[in-house]
Amino acid sequence: MSLFLGKVHFWLYDKIIWYEGLEQEIINWAKTIDVPVEEWMGEIYSKYGQPTGGRPLEEVVDTANIHGWLQDRISSTELRQSALVTKIINIDPDNINALINIFSKQGEMAAHQLDQKNLSPEEIYNALNNYILEGMPCDRAEMLLSKTNDEYVWRLTRCLHRQYWEANNGNIENFYTLRGAWLKAFVETINSELSYERSGDNMHRIFKK
Repeated sequence: MSLFLGKVHFWLYDKIIWYEGLEQEIINWAKTIDVPVEEWMGEIYSKYGQPTGGRPLEEVVDTANIHGWLQDRISSTELRQSALVTKIINIDPDNINALINIFSKQGEMAAHQLDQKNLSPEEIYNALNNYILEGMPCDRAEMLLSKTNDEYVWRLTRCLHRQYWEANNGNIENFYTLRGAWLKAFVETINSELSYERSGDNMHRIFKK
């Protein structure tokens, strides 16, 4: 049980805040089309809890159980996003195209925050882990397969997200499609000579085009 806030806690909380920002972008877009998003969000907040609102970690965290509190926030934000995205796609499957655009723009925005260009595949992989949620550090859900100057390849040893999508009768492939759009935009904005792809057996790679 953690009693003191450390660098890793702020690092993880920043990723949760980024995820919540993406959630808000989806909500803002959904308000522009004919869907009852405010009604949906009332139900989703009631079921899965409210976002943190970007408040400082030290103001909201349970200091008697920092690890457990952060895990709960990850679960809450993933459940909210899976519920919202699933409702939007159930209304019209073509809505996924607008969602892909939202995720792509957020990936570009994250890349511009770095203010670094022409990073190597491994450097980009390390940078993207400051933004995407892949459970808690102790979950160790990723395994390096190979790395060269032109390519970085890894595999997810288990999917930490499926449970959140199944809880909302959602399709986990929608998650990977949207996150793939984010990753591709992130990679190509940092280094236009590189790209990202996901292939079978949850293998991912950043590679030279």
